[in-house]
Amino acid sequence: MFKIFKTDPLKKLKQDYALCTEQARDLQRHGDIKGFAAMTAKAENILQQIEVLEESSAGVSD
Repeated sequence: MFKIFKTDPLKKLKQDYALCTEQARDLQRHGDIKGFAAMTAKAENILQQIEVLEESSAGVSD
């Protein structure tokens, strides 16, 4: 009934991933390689979470 009020975790993770990759790019452009590495690692972690959610949602629809 109130499904319109529920947030989609996959959509949120994709937004977070896009933000992290942008921030990593900006850090690299400004010469902060350690910050770039940390932000890239965070983005990769988010990407793994996205893949897990996509696999689990694909299994549900089958």
